[in-house]
Amino acid sequence: MKIQDSVALVTGANRGLGLAFARALLAGGARKVYAAARDPASVTLPGMQAIRLDVTKPDEVAAAARDLSDVTLLVNNAGVLRGSGFLAPGGVDAVRAELETNFFGPLALTRAFAPILARNGGGAVNNVLSALSWVSFPTSSTYSASKAAAWSLSNGLRGELGGQGTQVLALHVGYMDTDMIRHVTAPKSDPNDVVRQTLAALEAGKSEILADEVSRQIKQNLSAEPGIYLTPPGAA
Repeated sequence: MKIQDSVALVTGANRGLGLAFARALLAGGARKVYAAARDPASVTLPGMQAIRLDVTKPDEVAAAARDLSDVTLLVNNAGVLRGSGFLAPGGVDAVRAELETNFFGPLALTRAFAPILARNGGGAVNNVLSALSWVSFPTSSTYSASKAAAWSLSNGLRGELGGQGTQVLALHVGYMDTDMIRHVTAPKSDPNDVVRQTLAALEAGKSEILADEVSRQIKQNLSAEPGIYLTPPGAA
């Protein structure tokens, strides 16, 4: 699909990668960009249409689908990172919270908007995943579980939505220069560059974006012996 004249709904669009998506879509000629956030007052970029949307609340998802009947591009960007391991105190609560936002949120939005995309010519769904969809670290294994589930979701949706002409993309990227990981001192990708790659892939009809060297290296080594998921980079 083309960005020009598209109508996009971007979740978590008030900051970080979501804000970069909204800005690039407007610059690329999108006719309308709905910027979704829990607090619509936090959406300040001129040209966006702010909407209240907590992806974990079914009533707000249903309201968005009812009111935004012209959407042709759904960007499932909203996400949370609790920074927990499975066996850490609060690990069960962490993984439940991360699954609610990172997996069930995109699932609910896609289910709600799939008929709308079909009526509007097919369109596209872009799920923001992570290099941690494939590897896990003790300090973030619950987050990896949620992103692995979202990767599987993306692959399943691609098959289920293909018949109505809806393109499904999965964006994998390592550390980005956003508030979510401001405490991390490792090299980070520029969100604007990640968005540029993603929108180029969207217009080229692709299904997967490996937006940095980390995600490309991990993907390449999934079938290594031993697989990189058994001994991820930096693991003890």
